Formats: sequence, C-alpha cells, structure tokens
Amino acid sequence: MIYRSLVDFDAQFRAAPALATWVCADDAHCRFTLGEDGRKFHDGTRLTAEDVAATYNSLRALKDTPLAAEFANIAEVKAVDENTVDFTLKSADSQFPARLIIGILPAGLIARNHDFARHPVGSGALKFVAWKRALTLERVADGQRITLEEVRDPTVRVLKLLRGEADLLQGDLPPELVADLKTRPETRVLESPGTNYSYLGFNMQDPVLRDVNVRRAVTLAIDREAIARQVLVGGSRSATAILPPEHWAGNAALKPAPYEPEIARALLTQAGVKLPLRLVYKTSTDAQRVRLATIMQAQMRPAGIELEIRSLDWGTFYDDVKHGKFQLYGLTWVGIKTPEIYRFAFRGDHAPPVGANRGHLQDAELDALIDRQDWQAVTARVDALLPYVSLWYEGQFAAMRRDVTDYAPAPDGNWDALATIKKRSEQ
Repeated sequence: MIYRSLVDFDAQFRAAPALATWVCADDAHCRFTLGEDGRKFHDGTRLTAEDVAATYNSLRALKDTPLAAEFANIAEVKAVDENTVDFTLKSADSQFPARLIIGILPAGLIARNHDFARHPVGSGALKFVAWKRALTLERVADGQRITLEEVRDPTVRVLKLLRGEADLLQGDLPPELVADLKTRPETRVLESPGTNYSYLGFNMQDPVLRDVNVRRAVTLAIDREAIARQVLVGGSRSATAILPPEHWAGNAALKPAPYEPEIARALLTQAGVKLPLRLVYKTSTDAQRVRLATIMQAQMRPAGIELEIRSLDWGTFYDDVKHGKFQLYGLTWVGIKTPEIYRFAFRGDHAPPVGANRGHLQDAELDALIDRQDWQAVTARVDALLPYVSLWYEGQFAAMRRDVTDYAPAPDGNWDALATIKKRSEQ
C-alpha cells in the first residue's frame, strides 16, 4: 500500500499495467512508459524513469539473495527519458513483465542508503506516518489516518472489535471465533474463497522420504476435505498445486488427493517401511498451526504413521526450514501470482539462499519443463514427484464494525481495500 510497482495483475492473474504500460520488441527487449498515476513520492519528489532504473539496479547488485536471483537475467536497465525505461535481458523471457512487481523507490534515497525498512517512502495510496507500538499510515487521497495494531491473542482481538476499540479484523482467527462474530449485532463478517496455498514440504534427502511411495502414502493419510470443512474458515478448499485452478497457468485436470489411509499403509509396506513410520513434523508455535498439526497427526495413525510434532518459535522454525533441518514442515505460500514460483521452489539449482527449493528436489525432467515454461506439464510433473503435500487454499475473511463500509477481503488476504475503506460518521 505504501509503494507502487510498474506492473499489477488482473482477475486471471495476468500482468496488467500499474505505474506503466509496456511494449516488448521481442522476449528480451521491453520498453515501459510511465503514466501519470502514482508519480509523486510521499517526500514530494516526482517518480521518474531514473527511479525505476535505480530500484532494479539496486536489486541486481545484491548478492546471494532470492531477489538477486529473480533479476539475474536482466542485462541492462536504462532510463531513456523522464517517462521511459528500457529493460534488456540476457536471455528471452516471455513472462518478464509479470516479474516487475517491486515497489519503486526514490533514486536519491537509494544513493544515500536510506533506511526504507524503518522509514518507507513510496508513491502508493498510503504513506508512512509512524511506527512505535502501532503502525500509523495516512491515505494520500483524503488524509484519513489508519492505525494497524498487533494484538497477538485472538480472543483479545475479538474483544477489541466488540468493544469498538478496533474497526476491522482480517485473517488469523480460529473458525469458532469467526462463527461467533457472525452472530453479533454490532459486527458483520465477509468471506471469500482463498488462493494462499498451504502445504507440507518433504526433505528429499531423507533416506525414508526420498521414496516417492512414502511421500504418496503421507499424502493419502491426510483428510484435507474434512479439515477445510470443519476447521478452517469459509471459502477454504482442497489444493492441488501452488497456483489455483482458476489461474491462467493453473491445472484444472489435477484432483485433490483423497483420504485413503489403508492404501497409504499398503504403499508403506510395499516400500519396505517398518510400521509405524515415525516422522518429525516442524511447525510454528501459532495455536492454529499446532491445532492443524495435531489433527493431521490423528488422521495419519490409521495409515501406520506416527507424527511427532515439534512447534518452534518462528525464528528457529524458519531457520531450520531454510537450512534443510527437517523431515516434514508446514508453511503457506502467500500472494503468489506468477508461475515462476515453480522455478523458485522446485528447480534443482534454486536451493536456499538463491531460491526456495528447501527440500533439495533434483529432477532434470522438471528443470527442462520449467525452462520451457510448459506450466501444465510442470504442475503434472510436480504432482507426480510430490515434493509437497498439497493441503488447501485457505479462505479469507474480514470482520468489521457495522459502521465500516467499502471494504472486502481479497483472495490472498492483502489489505489493498484500505485505499477505499470508510467509516460512517455517527449521527
């Protein structure tokens, strides 16, 4: 909300103009022309092609990071004039415009090593005011102040909403609290189908889990339909791949894995596994994530799988995931819009720190399909290899006071509607 990018996405997740329109002479040369919307930074300076070039060149200069890897194919970024910037690539990439979703920064502040993390300066709908115990933003269009406050306890968050100490809650509430808010006269709840993809990741170097039949057995030992129906909020549905079937690069032919614990047990026996198979599953200390892990633990027992749950503080948990110190872990890909996620997550040369192939999957056939950008074949191959257990696309909701209007939850849980949210004045 603080920044604007060159490119955004339409309802089918295809690249659409944001700050700029573009014309590509071929798949390695694209010219972007800035429009007039969003051309004023919050410090009063005008956003120009020089700022675009400086932003992307600063990312290219990074070492051993996912962002550096994402833009490593850029050979040159050149500001032609105030409104025009040219991108030249090292090799052809027909999907290149969809990559340019990074918020544009002022070139002058980049040159001075400005601390954007603590004092962000962009040209978006909201500008930064202060961040002490809460984050305060101001809507550029009308000066409306919006405060985002962290309240970790879900019950306390609900109580603040009911007492009028908060106007809006979004996401990260147990379903029973969402159901209760639906019954309250002072609040209303809006729900929508979600696109954020929850999964279990396998360590493909583990001597047991490197067997695809073992991974398939784990997949068949989870009743994701029951969890989505009974434990998650409305709009949740079983998942088949990182990108949902309605995405232009989605694969509607893939079907969610059924719950078949007896077949799972037979697969383990065929693989020569001594039952029960004992696996360690790492997750965060978040109460809902631990609850989901406990449910999956119970569902796996009829399949002959004993799941040991290790809930760790976020820093320790995520560090273990990045360094491959796991058998199984659970995470969610949030806000993913482009099929390049498959390169980032599964190509053999994209292990951390340059990518997110955390399970160290190595498959030459998949790498070739990714390089050809044959996304239907990529998703089918991933489904066959099973580096992930696809769980669900978690539904989204927003709970608000009755006097709050012009706000609706987005499929990926973003807060973009803060650009339009309103609160009726008391009469």
